[in-house]
Amino acid sequence: MAIKIYTNESVPVGVAAGLKRRAVEAWSALDSGQLGLSDEDHLEYAAQAKAALFTHDADFLRLAQTWAEEPKTHWGIIYVHTAQLSVGECIRRLKEMADVLEPEDLIDRVEFL
Repeated sequence: MAIKIYTNESVPVGVAAGLKRRAVEAWSALDSGQLGLSDEDHLEYAAQAKAALFTHDADFLRLAQTWAEEPKTHWGIIYVHTAQLSVGECIRRLKEMADVLEPEDLIDRVEFL
């Protein structure tokens, strides 16, 4: 079973669309009607869906630390700064991750794309 990827509002919706076209189970906050949620609510939503959360928002790095201290479980946070990679490169790298990782590989982990 491959990882599922949920993208929050900081990520262009084209990332989720590109992943779907490449047979990755992916969706955006817009797709799922989750626009306007707090960062914590986005992470909780992704955790309930057993999906890794892909974001450009560095606040999720601090949130991962907070959840580790509580402890609360999430299904992974994948982060890259918005200016670091193009949409196409994000899609390519996320597709590679989806091809080789199992969902359990990302539990409570932060990965830098």
